[in-house]
Amino acid sequence: MLFNSEEYVSMFTDMMSEGLIVIDSNGKIQIYNKKAKEIFGIINHGKQCHDNGKIKAGDIVIIGDNVLGIDDGKLDAKKLQAIGIYDENIQSGDALIAIGAYIRKDVPPIYKFLKPDHLEETFKLKTKYLGVDIGVIIDFINKIITIEVNNEKYTMNYINSIGHMVIVDGNTRKMKFYQSNGYTARGESISDILMGKTYRAKGEKSDVLDVIGKNIFEIHRGSSTIKEFYAVARGEDISYKDEYKEINGFPTMCSLIPIDRDGKRIGAALKVEDISEIRKAVDEKDKALQKLEKVERELKVERELIEKKTLKRAFPNIIGESKKMEYVKKLALKASKTNSTVLILGESGTGKTAIAKSIHENSEVRDKPFVHVNCGAISYNLLESELFGYDKGAFTGARSEGKKGLFEIANGGTMFLDEIGEMPLSLQVKLLQVLQNKCFYKVGGTKKVNVNVRIIAATNKNLEKEMLEGRFREDLYYRISVFPIYIPPLRERIEDIYPLVNNLLPKICKKVGTDEKRLSVEAVNILTKYYWPGNIRELENVLERAVILAEKNTILSRHIELPKSERILAPKTIMPLKKELELCEKDAIIRAINYYNGDKKKAMEALGIRKTSFYEKIKRYSLV
Repeated sequence: MLFNSEEYVSMFTDMMSEGLIVIDSNGKIQIYNKKAKEIFGIINHGKQCHDNGKIKAGDIVIIGDNVLGIDDGKLDAKKLQAIGIYDENIQSGDALIAIGAYIRKDVPPIYKFLKPDHLEETFKLKTKYLGVDIGVIIDFINKIITIEVNNEKYTMNYINSIGHMVIVDGNTRKMKFYQSNGYTARGESISDILMGKTYRAKGEKSDVLDVIGKNIFEIHRGSSTIKEFYAVARGEDISYKDEYKEINGFPTMCSLIPIDRDGKRIGAALKVEDISEIRKAVDEKDKALQKLEKVERELKVERELIEKKTLKRAFPNIIGESKKMEYVKKLALKASKTNSTVLILGESGTGKTAIAKSIHENSEVRDKPFVHVNCGAISYNLLESELFGYDKGAFTGARSEGKKGLFEIANGGTMFLDEIGEMPLSLQVKLLQVLQNKCFYKVGGTKKVNVNVRIIAATNKNLEKEMLEGRFREDLYYRISVFPIYIPPLRERIEDIYPLVNNLLPKICKKVGTDEKRLSVEAVNILTKYYWPGNIRELENVLERAVILAEKNTILSRHIELPKSERILAPKTIMPLKKELELCEKDAIIRAINYYNGDKKKAMEALGIRKTSFYEKIKRYSLV
């Protein structure tokens, strides 16, 4: 013995609030205090009692194992043959519920197992076997395994894994053994019992397992911490304080202390604090958080579905299911609930007019006028009189009774100023006055006209650049860009091609006067790879031509005619700058021609290049 007064040491160590295990240099247990026995289940005063004994032929064996091969004595498919299970599909790591008669081939077993990647919240089996009512539940969420025999429950909690077992006497049909904490220390794992090892009695009068003098590996098998403990007792220089370790499947905080006498290693001490309740509380907190996160995810999905339905109802004519278009719709819906000035930005053909109309139709003034003015389609001289009207005799050719302007017509409703970047500076001043003061004077008039109009503006120009170059007033820019909405070009939301085609094709077929047609997979594939400089307007034109060309009801790839542009949505590569500039120039010409519906003169003027240069570029890029 290491100590002179065994009784004194035992009394003193049993008063400790932590578990204490001391071994000598041969690994023999010298001290194993009461708290350590409680932690590792060596003291067992369960309410359910049974005598000591061993399994016998004909006994009914009931097993609930959440991870086969771990903390069950390395139970495997071969050992399960003892209860009549011959199934090579059962492997380590599976969750298993099994009921069988020990070494009795005339009664087939009942069992089920789950692979680790198919675990459910609970794994259950309820049956009657040889006249005994049996139920097994493995609760993976709360980490509890319950075996019920004739309405008597035997429950075991676990941290990571456990092998639970109940044995019913084959003759009396009464419980003769049930698994409880500390089975590893007692050598009563499922494998031990199936191999015929004697088990100890349980209950108030059962003897406490005497571990003093036993080898530490008899009580704690297969634990890396115990191997480390033994190595220190043998002379290795390892020590630590309050480190997390798992011993026999129990989470603990351990301190490892070498014991030396006269400079020689004579053993080691392991102080153990049970943190299973703390670990359980942490696990419960984690589960609660996981449930909360799950609920939040479900609520988020539900909110998104409601939001999508709301947006779909609000904007039935705005086709697009991409995230970018969903965001555009959200902004448009918010804009519709305010009276703020909205600026819609985007390339030609992206659907700015449709968005503007939708904002008006979802607003409180939906029953009031929506007046659409294309500032680029009306000459500078006429634009002022069109917008603001004129008094009689204002200019030569004016009506004698004068004329109402579009602002007056839109009073109480919405004025949509399309291509506002084309508005001359002289008119920008007057528009600013309307925005600031809600009033204006007609051309040639002296009487102030008051209006209450919500303005939505749109442009495909970079107004900031126009402003810096003196073509657009800074004060007007800040007035109209209170609530900007950017509509991405079609090439940035290729996933919207398919829903757009589904929406446009029936309308085009009706317009052309043909039966409804559909696109082949190859045709759709071609559409998704194109750059679409003309956006939705260009897509509509391409589809209309394809409908006319296709003689049958299916539009094939050969019916899809696109400009011979090298600008397709292929994997991006780095090109020489000259080549990149040429592609940009080519796209600009294509967009301009598409925008003016093939009118090359207007396209040339809009691009600001001379006739000779314009046609040279058309020839160079094969755009004839």
